[in-house]
Amino acid sequence: MAISFDLAGKCALVTGANTGIGQAIAVALAEAGADVALAGRSEPAETVERIKAAGRRVVDVRADLSGTAEVQRVVDEALGALGRIDVLVNNAGIIRRDDLLQFSEADWDAVIDTNLKALFFLSQAAARHMAERGSGKIINIASLLSFQGGIRVPSYAAAKSGVAGLTKAMANELSASGIQVNAVAPGYIATNNTAALQADETRNRQILERIPAGRWGKPEDIAGAAIFLSSNASDYVTGHILAVDGGWLAR
Repeated sequence: MAISFDLAGKCALVTGANTGIGQAIAVALAEAGADVALAGRSEPAETVERIKAAGRRVVDVRADLSGTAEVQRVVDEALGALGRIDVLVNNAGIIRRDDLLQFSEADWDAVIDTNLKALFFLSQAAARHMAERGSGKIINIASLLSFQGGIRVPSYAAAKSGVAGLTKAMANELSASGIQVNAVAPGYIATNNTAALQADETRNRQILERIPAGRWGKPEDIAGAAIFLSSNASDYVTGHILAVDGGWLAR
């Protein structure tokens, strides 16, 4: 089999694709040839237009992924519109910040339910379809906090550490069905979510001093890794957490 990053004929489901990293991944998948279903609470109007401009089919599956109630409907609607799911990208996520001693149960549950619980059950639902077909790719979006503890984000660190462990557990069981499960761990990426950090002169300088690449990442940097993990070039890669961080962890 020739190694190729071409995704022509493939269909992908991407969560949280209205802006930032999710949008970049969804658009890149389309530009590589895939049709794409977008799942999330917010209207992904710009993402839809960019996918259409790439000449690919796109479907907007509006859903609340803060829990598991709508998980099966998301998969069913994506299958109904596209006919198959070859790639699932679990990008949707939230973060809550507070001092550890003040952190509330509500903030804990919100982050764990969205970033870990919903991710697992959406993966489970998609994997059942993939297993019937004998192939598939599941890509989880992890974090530098899958490796580090962070400050004032205990539930996020716990969830993203869970995503790393779950990626390996899923890979162990799903490999026999021809499904590869991997994760991408973004470093400091210039998006709306990090605008405050970029604008903070001191914090921005501290961040850049630690990144060997000397710059903030771009959403497209994560999209490139996602294309690799979606393609047949990664057929022998599973259970791996790929840090795309400009060398942050190496420092």
